[in-house]
Amino acid sequence: MKAFKKIFTLIFLLTISLGITLAQEVEVQIIKKQREASNLALRNFDEELNSTFLTDDILITTGAGTLISGKSQLKAYIQNASGPKMYWVRTPDEIIVNTETKLAWEKGTWKGFIESSEEAVVGGNYAAQWTKKSETWLIQSQLFVTIPNREMVSK
Repeated sequence: MKAFKKIFTLIFLLTISLGITLAQEVEVQIIKKQREASNLALRNFDEELNSTFLTDDILITTGAGTLISGKSQLKAYIQNASGPKMYWVRTPDEIIVNTETKLAWEKGTWKGFIESSEEAVVGGNYAAQWTKKSETWLIQSQLFVTIPNREMVSK
């Protein structure tokens, strides 16, 4: 009887663990889709659509170290930007979801492109924190760090 209880407990714990893992994977896939849609909005220079993927109190540190706090400051930053019109593509390497706290960690690489160009002119690493608000995953903060092109550094 003791052996049966141990086996039953083990099966029960494995089932719960598998359920948590599957729930996390579903959430990871949802975040990946949100990231893809955000990248597409940026590529199409649709700032209004892109802002729907952000919390109102978004915190962003740009690749040059500028801190932006909130959607309105982000909008002003973009409107006041000088130079050629650019868009950014973020490519996640890792997404980890905490289903209990409804927070997620994303890290990866980013590239910046001048309008109508397929060749990146800048890039680096990024990290993002997502939060699930009203059953939707939104970006709460992003940190971008510009990394010099390795070919340029070695010259």
